[in-house]
Amino acid sequence: MKRFHSTPAWQKHRVFGGALALIGSVWLGLAATGFASAQPTGPQEAPADRPLYTYTLTQNGTPAAYDEALAVASLQGIINREAPEVYVLSRTYARPQFWLDLLTKDGRWLEGRAQKPLSDLDALMQLAGDRLKGVVIWDPAVPASMNVATTIAGVRDAVVLSPEFADRYLARWHLPVIEDLRGRFTGAETGSKKNDAYRWAIRQYLAKGLCSSHLLCLFEDSFATRVRSDTSYVVTRDWAVKNRAFVFDLSPWGDEKPQDDPDQRLGLDLETYRLILDETLRHSAGRHMTELAGFFAFSKYSNMPDHKSAHEPVPTEWETVWLISPYNAYQNTVASNCFNQSLHSQAPRPVLKQHRTAKPVAIENKTYLCILMADYDSATPLYDLLPNHWHNPGRGKLPLAWGINPNLLETYPDLIAYFYSTATPADTFTSDASAAGYMNPNRVRQEYLPLFVQHNQRFFREADMTIAPMVLDWQEPTPAVKDAYQQFAPDGYATIVWDMHTNSGKGPAPQVWKGMPILELINDANEFPGVEKTAGIMSHAITTRGGQIPGFYFFRIVWTNPTNIADTLAALHRQRPDLNFEVLDPYTFFALFKKSMER
Repeated sequence: MKRFHSTPAWQKHRVFGGALALIGSVWLGLAATGFASAQPTGPQEAPADRPLYTYTLTQNGTPAAYDEALAVASLQGIINREAPEVYVLSRTYARPQFWLDLLTKDGRWLEGRAQKPLSDLDALMQLAGDRLKGVVIWDPAVPASMNVATTIAGVRDAVVLSPEFADRYLARWHLPVIEDLRGRFTGAETGSKKNDAYRWAIRQYLAKGLCSSHLLCLFEDSFATRVRSDTSYVVTRDWAVKNRAFVFDLSPWGDEKPQDDPDQRLGLDLETYRLILDETLRHSAGRHMTELAGFFAFSKYSNMPDHKSAHEPVPTEWETVWLISPYNAYQNTVASNCFNQSLHSQAPRPVLKQHRTAKPVAIENKTYLCILMADYDSATPLYDLLPNHWHNPGRGKLPLAWGINPNLLETYPDLIAYFYSTATPADTFTSDASAAGYMNPNRVRQEYLPLFVQHNQRFFREADMTIAPMVLDWQEPTPAVKDAYQQFAPDGYATIVWDMHTNSGKGPAPQVWKGMPILELINDANEFPGVEKTAGIMSHAITTRGGQIPGFYFFRIVWTNPTNIADTLAALHRQRPDLNFEVLDPYTFFALFKKSMER
């Protein structure tokens, strides 16, 4: 069972390539508690006659381009905190320009705003004006200090500069140095410079309530990225700075030392990780859930060609979710190369409506299929991959469920509104992993299940969803978990159950729980190895599950276009002319299954 594609395909799909006296600290602590859209009260929309400033990153493959992206992202987060003013573009990555072109026409929210390019970093700094309070200099000898500097920048309204950029800009910018982290972290506390850095930041910022308890950012640091100018988890930092998030990069494993810190005491990364989660839960105090945005660094913490590990990438992903779920945290897994979240997040949030009425279909002696177009549950697939498949000419000819998690309304409400407004009657949006955010529901503490329900109800209502077809967990759902889902996904629940620690899993039997239909989400064909092979996999999956007539089979297929799905179903018909099957939309599919169970 795999959550994502195999490693080579996943790498291919990643554009992917991760003790101060504070003036006004009480005010900052209160301000830090509000994640951008934790309580949606309307956007900070700029007037149409106000310019939209654009900045185009150099991105020429040098460490200097990496340093530029870091400075730009931190400045953008500060400027866009008050209103959507700055939009960042790239010379090497077309998606930001794609979305800008789309959102500035056909009556969408950026139409009519004159675009005003900024010529250089000096111009961006001048635009920030007195909103910018100073500079934080990070230490390239301690890659984790880059994340600590980003945390400080969000709390103290600072720009993050490398030593080289500090030498270049400080004299002419006339800004105070709020923190110079060079030489600060020596390993004297824990034996690890990396963990010393994060523990200092925990004490000085997170423990004092100066960071958001709504948002944590798991962003890859500079260990292996600056030298090759991989800015995929640099350009995202406007979002961390805007929301005053705590930023870190640690391993979820306690039985293996990470590649970037092989001399640390065994389990030290995990200990520090738990400290971050403990402090965040202490400050959220059960009032709200916490999003963990970002992904573990593949080469540092899992088995890759440049790092031999006992842990493969997918189990490392699942271990992360297993770790964070008891802390009321859910993951927005991949957030690499997600430009301009600080701006997109402030778009108007129109009422979303979709086609979700079950059709009056009579039960026949057929094999009923439903297809989940899966894994648009995190920021990068929604931002970068979905447009490729959404604009496929085959869309609309076949009923399909599209899995996008509604918690992404906090980051990309305008993108989601675009997909809803261009959907055909054959397109249905559902949540993906595992509801409004990716967590293991069985790992949520019993006393926090009401909060879990409240969180999901809010997002499901806004996204006009009542189906949760991809619940990922280590054990079959308890009665309490099924009761929870019944309150926000009463029209359908499907699950993949797998214990990565024992390599075993037993899902729930097909059933109707207090009116909510429950089925297995079949993962066998998820990687789409081609039309004929996928058709064969689907045929085998139906047979091995009994091939009942009538039968109901819900398939997950990842990052594939509608034409491929149609061709696969045609191949299934050729391979199995005996199989009288019909493809249904998810609402009709679950309603018909429920009807069959109640006969």
